[in-house]
Amino acid sequence: MPSEHKSTVKEKAVEEVKLMWVVFLYLAFVFSAFLEYRRLVLAEVGSFDYIKHGFALIEALIIAKVILIGQALGIGKRFEKKGDPLIIPVLVNAVLYSILVGLFTVLEHMIEGLIHKESWATIVEKMASLGPQEFMARTLITFVSFVPFFAVWEVAKEYGGDLYELFFKRRKPAERPAGAQ
Repeated sequence: MPSEHKSTVKEKAVEEVKLMWVVFLYLAFVFSAFLEYRRLVLAEVGSFDYIKHGFALIEALIIAKVILIGQALGIGKRFEKKGDPLIIPVLVNAVLYSILVGLFTVLEHMIEGLIHKESWATIVEKMASLGPQEFMARTLITFVSFVPFFAVWEVAKEYGGDLYELFFKRRKPAERPAGAQ
């Protein structure tokens, strides 16, 4: 029996890693696309740092893990009711996870400041220097990115599918009803 438990834990870990990669790939694609858009716009003005592409990938990986931790903690579950249209959990999750990402972004800046041995006043000043427009733009991009992501996530849950298998495993050809062409 103990070997069954280990294989179950191992299988769950493998599934968790696969799911994290699906989430990461989506977020990396979206964040890179928005960053490339920003680069193209800022190229007209002449100020863009290419190192930000690497940071976008790291941020996508961190946010993918934040989403999986949030799912494990049941964030948004209390708003789900059987029979509700899927748009409700999609929008609720997009809002809740956008807020969660915002909180983790603040935490990230705080940790970064502490690592660099900055005072609390300096950390707060740096965060405030981004300005409300930058914060709102990032929040909006995150929310807009999360809507199609959680739509696919909820549809997969509704139909009992596994996101990794749905997107990365070979599918069987669909059977056609008699008389269909």
